[in-house]
Amino acid sequence: MSTATAPSVTSPSSPDRSPLVSWLAVMSVMLGIFSIVTTEILPIGLLTSIGSSFTVSDGMAGLMMTMPGFLAAVSAPVVTVATRGVDRRVMLGVFILLLSLANFLAAAASSYWLVLISRVMVGVTIGGFWSIGAGLAGQLVPAKSVGRATAVIFSAVPLGSVLGVPLGTFIGDIAGWRTAFLAMGGFTLAVLVVLLVVVPPLPSDRATRLDVLGGTLRSVNARFALVMTFLVVLAHFGTYTYVAPFLEQVTHVGSGPITIYLLVYGAAGIAGNFLGGSTVGRHPRSTFAAAAALIAAATLLLPVLGQSEAGAVALLVVWGVAYGAVPVCSQTWFSQAAPDRPEASSVLFTASFQATLSVGALMGGAVLDRSSPSTVMVLGGLTAVLTVLVAWAHWAGRFTWPKPS
Repeated sequence: MSTATAPSVTSPSSPDRSPLVSWLAVMSVMLGIFSIVTTEILPIGLLTSIGSSFTVSDGMAGLMMTMPGFLAAVSAPVVTVATRGVDRRVMLGVFILLLSLANFLAAAASSYWLVLISRVMVGVTIGGFWSIGAGLAGQLVPAKSVGRATAVIFSAVPLGSVLGVPLGTFIGDIAGWRTAFLAMGGFTLAVLVVLLVVVPPLPSDRATRLDVLGGTLRSVNARFALVMTFLVVLAHFGTYTYVAPFLEQVTHVGSGPITIYLLVYGAAGIAGNFLGGSTVGRHPRSTFAAAAALIAAATLLLPVLGQSEAGAVALLVVWGVAYGAVPVCSQTWFSQAAPDRPEASSVLFTASFQATLSVGALMGGAVLDRSSPSTVMVLGGLTAVLTVLVAWAHWAGRFTWPKPS
């Protein structure tokens, strides 16, 4: 992620550690988020095979995406505030251990409800680790390197799409979806060991309180970020969660080649991440609107052009570039709303993003069970169009918030 997303905070004096150890600590936090992102969206590539194992519909299988998001939205503020007196290094370790156990439970699940319990554990991990870890750069490296360290930490988001999910889908195709979760459980345990070895004690003197969250929410920028994030994430996850059924039923792609399609999408997402990051600092509203417009174009055109493999690949590239910029835009807006409270902005970003992810996956699944993957794409595209209209209305001064009293 571009350094444009880095919160503008004053870094405390870093402990007397070598640069190598400091950057290893940054990398360990990045690997933790990579594990979380990969685990969270891994079911997208394995949705059909998991559903078939337990004889549930694609829409019902979509609950694997819905459950973590709802739990993350709740746990982000609750867990962060409740543990404000606990060393942040300890909490990071607890969350990563919980994530590993969740992966192992999914791999061994004998029924679908056990899979859903594992996804609840994933949701708690997302809310807690993201809210704490996203703003830690200032406590790990010197002030001059905070922006670069934040960029490294957030690079885990597109890397989870471009490496984690396609690789997990490939393992699932070769050895079964349970093996994919088993592999993620083992990888996460390795990340836990690295994190505990290289991350220094992190006193919670800058932790978030409820009044800080409330004050941030009264910001006009924060409320606009909430609206834009809700609409564009709703459009994206209401459709992308079910991209595998679309490719299978409309494009007629086999389960194996879907891995390549997801890899292409993920690579485009990395490009979009850096493209968005390079412009959002100067043009936050137009960058956000452009990303939403491209998502709208891709999803609305997929039912027509996506019937051919070439058309599907081309539109997935457009979609990937567009969505790659979305987390950059959303996080930037929340950071600008609370530049001196990085953990508070991270909590709001995590809670709003994850809650909307769940709503989108839930609504997309309901539509899919009652209609078709093409209908899901069209409705998601129309929601993305609404995002563009809201951005335009705000820019034109026709959509404003009342000033807080």
